[in-house]
Amino acid sequence: MADLTPIWISLKTALTATVITFFLGIIAAHSMLGYRGKLKGLIESCLTIPLVLPPTVVGFVLLLLLGKNGFIGQILDYFGLTIVFSWYATVVASTVVAFPLMYKTALGAFKQIDPNLLACAKTLGASEWKIFWRIILPLAKPGIIAATLLSFGRALGEFGATLMLAGAIPGKTETIPIAIFFAVEGGERERALWLVVVILLISLSVIMAVNYWVEENKISRKNQTNFYSVDKFFFHRREQNTSPPQPASTKQPVRLIVDIQKQLPEFFLDITFAADHTPLGLLGASGAGKSLILKCIAGLVTPDKGRIVLNGKVLFDSQQGINLSSRDRACGFLFQDYALFPHLTVAENIAFGMPTHKSQSKIQAEIEKLLIALELSGKERRYPQELSGGEKQRVALARARASQPEIMLLDEPFSALDTYLRDKQTKLLRNNLNYYPGITLFITHNLEEAYCLCPKLLVIDRGKAITYGTKQAIFQHPGKYRTAQLTGCKNFSRAIAISAHCIKAVDWDCLLEIRESSPKFFKYVGIRPYQLIFSSRPTKNTFPAWLTATIETPHCMTLY
Repeated sequence: MADLTPIWISLKTALTATVITFFLGIIAAHSMLGYRGKLKGLIESCLTIPLVLPPTVVGFVLLLLLGKNGFIGQILDYFGLTIVFSWYATVVASTVVAFPLMYKTALGAFKQIDPNLLACAKTLGASEWKIFWRIILPLAKPGIIAATLLSFGRALGEFGATLMLAGAIPGKTETIPIAIFFAVEGGERERALWLVVVILLISLSVIMAVNYWVEENKISRKNQTNFYSVDKFFFHRREQNTSPPQPASTKQPVRLIVDIQKQLPEFFLDITFAADHTPLGLLGASGAGKSLILKCIAGLVTPDKGRIVLNGKVLFDSQQGINLSSRDRACGFLFQDYALFPHLTVAENIAFGMPTHKSQSKIQAEIEKLLIALELSGKERRYPQELSGGEKQRVALARARASQPEIMLLDEPFSALDTYLRDKQTKLLRNNLNYYPGITLFITHNLEEAYCLCPKLLVIDRGKAITYGTKQAIFQHPGKYRTAQLTGCKNFSRAIAISAHCIKAVDWDCLLEIRESSPKFFKYVGIRPYQLIFSSRPTKNTFPAWLTATIETPHCMTLY
C-alpha cells in the first residue's frame, strides 16, 4: 500500500504557509504601496531576495538564524522551543520562499488601481480601513487570487530550503518533493511517478476550485438584492462615533479663504482668493495649476506653505502645523474621469460616502431622491461600465452631494462628453447648484460653460491669479492681455495713446476712437468678433477691408 504521509505533510505545510503568506504579503504590499522613504529600495530587496536566491542558500541562512547557535534559535531555546528538523521548519521554509511571490503580485495588483479612486474615497470621508476593505481589496482581487495560487504552488513544491532546515525525516518532514527525490535516488520510479501525478492533481484541483468560486461569486454579486446596507453592516461600529460632515450652516458665514504656495517643476504656485456661496469658475490654460488648487483644498496635495479656511474651520495652516486629512475636510470632489468605483452599483457608489449612523430606510430614501433629481431613476442596480458618459457624470455628482459636503470641487466634469450631452448636463448641473447651500468651485476650458454656471470667474495663468471679478466685467474689460486671450479674444494689436479718446493700433496701422478714456498704462488693444460689423457708409472706426480666408462651421462662418 502506498505511503500517503508525504501527501498529508505537504498539504498541511502548503496550506499553512499559504495562509501565513496571504496575510503577511497583503499587509506588506499595502504598507509599501504608499511608502516613499529613502529605505524603500533596501526594504524591497530584503522582502524579495528569497525569490532570486537558490532555495538551498535560503535554507542555509534560515539554519544559521534558527539553529541552536543562531540569534533567533538561542531565543527560542531559552523558552524551550526548537524549530530546526521539525514540521514547523517545513512551514517556515515554505513561507519564506513563497512570501515574495505573494508580496510582489499583490503589490502589482494594488498599483494597478486608479489613484483617483482612492483619492475620491478619502474625500468621501472613508477611513483607511474602509478604503482598503471596500475599494483596494475588491479591485485587486484577481491579482490577489493569482498571488495566492502562486504562493500555494511554490509552497507545495518547495524542496531545497525544506531539506536544509527540516531535513528528510519520514512521517515528520518528508514532503512530496523530498519523497520524489529520494524515490528516484533509490530506484523507486513507480513511487516517484505516482507522487508526481498526485502533486499535479492537487495543483489542478486547487486552481479549478478557485476559478469556480470566482465565477460563482460574480453571479451571486449580480443577483445581490440588499445593496444599500453594505457600508452600514461592515463599518457602523468602527465609525459610529464619527460625526458626519454637515452642510454649510447659518452659524458660520459660507466662505472659503485660500492663500497657498507650492513649488512645482514647471512654475511656482502662488494663489490667493476667497469664495462664497456664489459659484466661482477657475479659468485657465492646461497646466496652469487649476486642478492642483482643488487638490490642495481637498487635502490630496499638501502646499509648501499657506493657509486654507473653510467656513471658519482651518483646513491647512503651515505656520500652526494644521493639515486636516481629506476625510475630515467635508469636500465633495468631482474628478475629470468621475472616479466611479467599478465594482459597486450606482446605488452603492452614492451610498459610499453617506454617514453610517443613518438607518437603512433613510439611506435608501436619500438615494432615491438623488436619483430622481438627477434623472437616474431605474439605474440604481447598474454598474459604471453599463452607463453612458452623461450618466456617469450625474452619478459622480450625486455621490459627491450625498456626502453632505460644505464645498463642491468640480474638475472639468464635462470634458469627456459630446456637445449635445454637455449642453444637457450643463443645464442639469446649473439647476442642482441653485439648490446647493455650500461653496462651488468649477474648473473648465469652455467659455460657454463658465459663463453659464459661474457668476464670478478667477483667471489663472502659470499658478498665479491674474484676474478676478464678475463674468460680465472680465469678458467686457479683461484688463490684461493674457486674460483676454483666455476669454476668447483673438484679434490683438500693439497700441499707443494719441489722446484721451483716441489710440493708434500699431499692427493694424489705424487710429481708433474709444468711448472711455484710455488707461494710463496699456500695451495692446483687442477686438472680439461680435464687436466687428459691416457698414456701407463711413462712420467712426470704419475702415476698408478685404476677405482673405474663411472657415465654415455649423451655423457659423469665420471671415479673415
